[in-house]
Amino acid sequence: MADDQRGTKESARSLSPNMEKQKPISGRVREAIASMVTGESKNITAAAIKVGLTREHLSRELSKPHIAAFMHQKVQRNLAIAATRAGAAKVELLDCDNAMVRDRASSFVLGLAGIQPASQPSVNVNIEVRAGYVIDLSDDPAPAPKVIDYV
Repeated sequence: MADDQRGTKESARSLSPNMEKQKPISGRVREAIASMVTGESKNITAAAIKVGLTREHLSRELSKPHIAAFMHQKVQRNLAIAATRAGAAKVELLDCDNAMVRDRASSFVLGLAGIQPASQPSVNVNIEVRAGYVIDLSDDPAPAPKVIDYV
C-alpha cells in the first residue's frame, strides 16, 4: 500500500514539473486587496490603514509578481460578476419609456451582436478640383504658365 501512495505522488510530480509551490500571501494583504477590489478603499493608503499595514509595505507586497497575479485574478472575477449585472441593466433599458434611452440601449445591444451601422459616414472627396488661383511658393522660378484671356 505504501508503494501505491509513492507511485501516486511521483506521478503527480511528473504531471506538473513546471508548477511551483505557490508563495503565501498574508491575510492582511489579502484583506487589503479585497478592500480595493470591492471599492471600500479607494487607494493603497486607505487599504493599508484599514488592515493595519504601512503604505510602503503594502505597496511593496503588491509589486511582487505572485501577489499582482492574485490581485489581477480578483479584479477579473469582480468584473465578470459586474458584467452580468451591466448586461441585465442594458436589457432592462430596452423597455424604458424614454425613446432616446431605448434607442441607445438597443444600438448598444445590437452592436454587441455585431449588427451596427457604419461608424463613419462615407464621404467622397474629389481631389482633382483646382482652386481659382494657384500661388507658387517654390524657390525655383518656373516657366510662366500660359494665360488664357476670357473675353
